[in-house]
Amino acid sequence: MQAEVFVLRMRAGHPELAGPCGPDPWYIEVSADEDPVEVVSRLSRNLMGEPVLVHSTSWRRARGAVVLSFVVVNSDGQAPQLAGVPISRADLARSSTTSAAPKIAAAQVLEHGLRHLAWLAREDQVVMAALSDEWKLALASYVPEPFRNIV
Repeated sequence: MQAEVFVLRMRAGHPELAGPCGPDPWYIEVSADEDPVEVVSRLSRNLMGEPVLVHSTSWRRARGAVVLSFVVVNSDGQAPQLAGVPISRADLARSSTTSAAPKIAAAQVLEHGLRHLAWLAREDQVVMAALSDEWKLALASYVPEPFRNIV
């Protein structure tokens, strides 16, 4: 199993990707006897300091393994030495009613993750308490879309 981690931070009021691999997803091998959330949390803490939030947003088969996607939200001034880029919007990957999308780009995984985080920021008490008002404002435009293949 692999964890695909998108490390997020706020810079000058705008969310950006900024992790150990810069703006690229950070891939972590997770053995069968390890808890993926614990592994991502521990490694994030060791490399960048205490994260604000660690949350798995999706999974898929890719890279010869099951890949669990995570967003890690860091505080604004955390790990300033890491290169970062502003986050751009992307179209979601579309699947059929009974199979996954044939191709899923990292930007689409991130878009899905941010929509998931936006939903949690409105519905989940723990996430509401963890995220700053600045994050909640930045996530406000990330909304669910209908499942086009059956509409």
